[in-house]
Formats: sequence, C-alpha cells, structure tokens
Amino acid sequence: MTMKRFPLALLILMLVLSACMPAQGSLWGVALTPTPGTLNPSESLIDPFFVQDVPIVFPTSTVSPQLETEAAQNPTATPGADNPSPVTLPTADVPSYDAPPFLYYAQSGDMLSAVASRFGVDESEIVSDADLTHTTLIDPGTLLVIPNRIAGEMSPYSQIMPDSEIIFSITAADFNVEEYVQQSGGYLGKFKDYLGSTGWIEGDKAIERLAVENSINPRLLLALLEFESRWVRGQPVDQLHTDYPMGFDDFRYKGMTVQMVWAINNMAIAYYGWRAGTITQLEFPDGSTLRLDPRLNAGTVAIQYLFSREHSRSEWEQIIDPASGFPAMYAEMFGDPWARADSIPPIFPAALNQPPLALPFDPGVEWSVTGGPHNAWGQINPNIYDTTHTVFAAIDFAPSTDHGGCDPTTTWVTAAAPGLVVRSDNGAVMVDLDGDGYEQTGWNLLYMHIAKKDRVPVGTWLEMNDRIGHASCEGGVSTGTHLHFTRKYNGEWVTADGPSPFIMDGWRVMAGEKAYEGKLVRGDAVVIADPVGQKWSNIFRDDPNATPEATPIANE
Repeated sequence: MTMKRFPLALLILMLVLSACMPAQGSLWGVALTPTPGTLNPSESLIDPFFVQDVPIVFPTSTVSPQLETEAAQNPTATPGADNPSPVTLPTADVPSYDAPPFLYYAQSGDMLSAVASRFGVDESEIVSDADLTHTTLIDPGTLLVIPNRIAGEMSPYSQIMPDSEIIFSITAADFNVEEYVQQSGGYLGKFKDYLGSTGWIEGDKAIERLAVENSINPRLLLALLEFESRWVRGQPVDQLHTDYPMGFDDFRYKGMTVQMVWAINNMAIAYYGWRAGTITQLEFPDGSTLRLDPRLNAGTVAIQYLFSREHSRSEWEQIIDPASGFPAMYAEMFGDPWARADSIPPIFPAALNQPPLALPFDPGVEWSVTGGPHNAWGQINPNIYDTTHTVFAAIDFAPSTDHGGCDPTTTWVTAAAPGLVVRSDNGAVMVDLDGDGYEQTGWNLLYMHIAKKDRVPVGTWLEMNDRIGHASCEGGVSTGTHLHFTRKYNGEWVTADGPSPFIMDGWRVMAGEKAYEGKLVRGDAVVIADPVGQKWSNIFRDDPNATPEATPIANE
C-alpha cells in the first residue's frame, strides 16, 4: 500500500493539544486497543498517548531523517528516567474525516478486508507503516489508524474470552474431561445420551467427542452447560433445562448433545464470521440490534453472539459482565483463561504459509470436485442458523462412478502431505503434519468419510502419496461416496479461500457465492464444483511420469 507521510507539524499540534486536555476529553475520542498481553481485558483501558503527559518519540529506526531532525528539536520528546517508554506512531498520512480515528493494534487472525468491514471503512482508508495487502494476515501488534465512522451505541469494549479458549487449542490438550466431570459430582456425571450413530454414550464422553470433532474447547462446553443449566456441578434448574440444557426450546434439538451442537454452531458462525468480517452486530430475540465494538477479538464475539440468541438485552448485559457473569464463573471453574492464552504463541503467527500439498488421490485417476468451500464440520441448518455469516473451510471430492449413492469404491484416498495419523475413527482420519502427536498444534489435515475397511490406523507415519483408505458415506450425513477434506492450524479451522489459501498441486480453491459452490483454478485451467460430478467438475492429478502435454488436468 502506498501512503503519504503525515504532516509533522499537524501531528505535533494534535498531540500537544491532546496532552493539555483532561483525561476524559481525549482528542482521539476512543480508548486504544492495548498491545497484546499488556493489560487485563477486564480492566478499563487507558489511552497511553494522553495520560500523564506521555512523550511522543520518533525512534531513528522507524522514521525518515527529516522526522528525526524535527523530533530532535522538541526537547520534551526526549525520554528520561521519569518518562514512560516512547510510543511509535505510523509515519503515514491519515485521510481526512470528521470524527477522530481509532488507533487499533491488529490481533492474531486479522486480515485487511475483515478489519475494514468491522470498522465500516474502505480498505484504502486504513493507514499503517506496515505493508498491508488484501491476501495475507496482518502481523499481530501492527498499529492501524482507522477512520471512526461508527454512529450510535456499541457493545462494551471488554474482551471476555481469548480465542484459544474457544477453539480446541494446545492449552486444553491435557484437560481431562472425565476426571473434571466426576469430581464435580453433578448431573452430567451420571447422565447418558443416545446418539443415532453410536448408541448410548456417557455425558463426559459426549463432551469429549464434541470437542475433538468440532475443534471446540472442552472447558468452554462444560462452562456453558453449567452456566445455563447447572448440569456440571449440580442438578438441572428445571424441566426445560433438563430437556434443553442450553435453553434453546426446539423439539429438533431436544437432548444434551444436540443442544451443545446448537451452541457450537452459533459460536462458530460468530467466531469465524468475525475473522472474515461478515459479523458486525448482534440481534436479540425481540429484534433489537447492537453494533459490536470493532476492537473485540473473535473469542469474545463468539460468547456475546451465543448469549444474544436466547437472552434479552438486559439479561445479556449481566451475562457478559466480567466481574459477575459468565466470564467470572468460567475463571472460577478453570482458572484464568488469559494466563493460559499468554502461555502460548498467537494462533496465527506472522507470515503463515500452507505447506505444499498434493491432491489427495492417485495420479491419473478420475475424480470430481463435488463440493466447493463449505463448513468444516457438521451441517448448518438454514432454518435455525444465520448461514450468511458461515465461513467455509472444506471441499469435497468424489471418485468417478457409474452408480452414485453410497456404493463402495476401490479407489484410494492418499496422503496430501507427510504426517502422523493422530485420529482414525468414525470415518475421520486426522493427520498431524508436524508429527508432535497433537492436532491442536501446527497444520493438520482432516480426511473425512473414510471407510473402516482398509483405513489407516492411529500411529502410522505417512509419506506423501501413501494410502489412507477409501471414500465412503461413513462418519456422518452423506448422500454419496466422497471425501470431505479440510485443514486446521493450531486448532482452528482454516478458511479454504482466505489469507492462507487451500492449494493442492498448484490448484487453488476459490469459493462461490453459496456453500458448496466454487472452483479450483490453476493457470488457465478451471474445474467447477458440481454435486453430481458432471464433466466440468472432473479433475485428474498429474502423473509425475508423464509429459505435461499427455496429462489430462481438467474439463472446463
């Protein structure tokens, strides 16, 4: 992004005027987003530019010689023993607007388009010294100057839950659900649920399975169950919460497991929608709306969104109160979530790139792209969920067949990259590419609907092209034999058509307007997703022993 330098005289004038104003009269009009890890999110945020006359210094490593000279002429700008650490400002021109701007520090997972959407501005209006692009994640901690065009009331600027407590991150990898539930002595410890796919299952095992399959934090699921119905440490508060423990009174979602699926899907819509910039407000049961503060993190938005689905605005305000609501109960049950978050690196590090991947089947064998980008796990019911904000991470491939349906196939699904098989059951094979044995760290690939027959076992180390199993309808709802293929990084599903694009053998996944629509593109070749595998969806993996001219790659 090309940017002009901010006129120094005007900048100094603005800063001097602001320093002379009372603390509550900040010239910028908003509190600053703190540098990650410097403040407790439950504490009120103090603007570091204008409290206690903090001096502004232009370090020589980040500004031009002209700025160094002008800054040196200002004796009050020299840090001394009594002065706090200097603060660096972007040396770019701020566009002209009526309201004072936001000064926002990028959070892990931020991308330019999403930030612009949350703040309600054009991408070109966001100013930073960093090299901002449309296609990559912004490095955490990058300072952005953003026009303030938000009118009306916003949700509280209080970050109540770190992202790592929403997803199944490494901080929960050693959490023992069964032990915690049994020690708590509540209703869940003796409860059994019936699942159509597996029959009767203990309550704690159901929570474990939901956490693993959806990559959602098991601590969060237990806390929600306790907060809404008292299932974990006591008894259900009433008959409604016995049958519908999350309080979602819909006969299609009667029972603990499906109630938690409802909660998980709503949180996923908000969490990944915030990542993509498609969620900007809450809507309460009475139809009233509230704009989300654009400086919140995805984890906080997930919690705020979930509780807005079934609670009034006044109830919601009490629930999200860090001192007395759900965040306080969560900390009481499991300790400080922010301390756990601070103990691990950001979910998405700077300059994250997907490792090289191959198409997940043998060269020269005809497959079809039967599903463009769609949800990574489970089914989203448009009659219950706001699917317009769902972020899609998975694609579907089906082997060529004359019959369709769920007929068995002898074709093989193969490893798209080397890695360790860390899960192989219920139709799912999870391959950990860093080989540390945890699907909560690094890149992981999920191969779904793999038939039990010939399926690779847990503990197997795979090289690229090694056989994983056969595509099938096993492991969930499916109308035909196919492979559901998706990626995770550090426990978070990675959007297929996003800042870390899904690329296999040079084919880049591109989303359509709706779920399951889309295409794969490589150079001038295009393969269009089609649910019945028509000819334009056919794709062949290159044969490494054939010349490029002899290798069929696509039917456009």
